[in-house]
Amino acid sequence: MTTAPKVDQMIDARRHDSTTKRSRVLATVEKMLREGRPITFASVAREAKVSTWLVYAPGLREAVEEHRARQSDRATTERRPQREASGDATDLALARAEITRLRAERNEQQRRERLALGSKLDDIAKADLLARLDELTRHNSEVLADAARQGSENHVLQARVVELEDDLAAARTSLRRMIRTGNLPAERS
Repeated sequence: MTTAPKVDQMIDARRHDSTTKRSRVLATVEKMLREGRPITFASVAREAKVSTWLVYAPGLREAVEEHRARQSDRATTERRPQREASGDATDLALARAEITRLRAERNEQQRRERLALGSKLDDIAKADLLARLDELTRHNSEVLADAARQGSENHVLQARVVELEDDLAAARTSLRRMIRTGNLPAERS
């Protein structure tokens, strides 16, 4: 079975595009390894300007994992400068002091917010609160009355629906009988 020339061209273009993207991924992984940047699937996809799905595709996934392993091996063999214990202790003390300062600042801000909220509540007059309470009570009564009215209307309408369904069934039965009677051949004498 032969395909149309345009289809062949489209298939060739897709193959070329796929090959180009795959080679970009491999080149990006090599470049990231040379530069010592951390190699992750997402960073490789972002840098190569391809989808993450392509980086996980067979052939490329193995290459990325291999380069990640080489990078990991290289990192463990390199000597890292040892930090002094006194430097760690100083960093820890500074971090603790910062945490203490931030906690005190948070507590002070919470205290100020409580005072501001309390003063706002005090400013609302009791008469306004009572008026609002009355308004809400009245509105609630109206809603309850409306719900009860609609419930009774619903029951009436449901009864009417049942009645109409019975009438419809009777009319259909009667119509069937009339049609059968009308379709019977006339008796010959």
